[in-house]
Amino acid sequence: MVGMRDVAKKAGVSLSTVSLVVNGNGYVSDDMRERVRKAMQLLNYVPNELARNLYHNRTNLVGVIVPTIRHPFFATFTAHLQHALAAQGLRTMLCSTADEADGEIQYVDMLRRHMMDGIVMCAHTSHPGDYWTSIHRPIVAFDRVLGDGISSIGSDHEQGGRLIAQMLIRNGAKHVVMIGGPRDQFFDLAARGEVEEGPFDLGKTTFPTVRYYLTLEQELTSAGVKYEYVEAGEVMDFAGYHRAVSNALDKVTTDGVDAVVSSDIGASFCVREALSRGISIPDELQ
Repeated sequence: MVGMRDVAKKAGVSLSTVSLVVNGNGYVSDDMRERVRKAMQLLNYVPNELARNLYHNRTNLVGVIVPTIRHPFFATFTAHLQHALAAQGLRTMLCSTADEADGEIQYVDMLRRHMMDGIVMCAHTSHPGDYWTSIHRPIVAFDRVLGDGISSIGSDHEQGGRLIAQMLIRNGAKHVVMIGGPRDQFFDLAARGEVEEGPFDLGKTTFPTVRYYLTLEQELTSAGVKYEYVEAGEVMDFAGYHRAVSNALDKVTTDGVDAVVSSDIGASFCVREALSRGISIPDELQ
């Protein structure tokens, strides 16, 4: 296998000069640089990327942890994120927690050992905040609250809840069915003993998307609109969403259900199922 010593011998320069050219740092004259490049080309020398990364103390590799890539949202999100990272010279290592049970722990271990430069965390986690801050490496939480000191980006879910509540109330909804993930995620901080037990507090969750439903419930309660929450399982449980939608539509004629609120997956199941049952949208069902 051709190494830097072979390149140095072929170019007639020192090993340190070859190292400076390969790693792209330090001063090397144009003549020396060209001699090294020609020698590398003649010998078909390929720089050892791992060694070069160790030299610079970086890998140009970012781990992206998502619940599942089978969900259209996370598939699209990952594609755009990969494109944006590539534009910055960074590569993406993808982990789907639904398909790799210990993926989160493995990625964090790689980050601790400097085998990747950072993590974008998009999946639900049960680790406390100090677990993430103790890593002392770049982490960005996407629609998650991992703890003080960890950067987070997401939507304004409380405003989203208020907007949909206003629309439903304005359009005369009487009985709303909300279809979403496991209810215990709503108060995961309380369940872990990090905050005091108590009802209905938006500060008791690390899972910001549930604030959409909590705010919606508050607004519907204030307006005197009947509602119920139906668990459909985890985000990757499409069959669970289908069952929840079917059960909700069974109540259109028996219990007066006239509105369903869910994610895109739940909403698409609902539209298809409603049309197959001859239920008019939006006249009979919002």
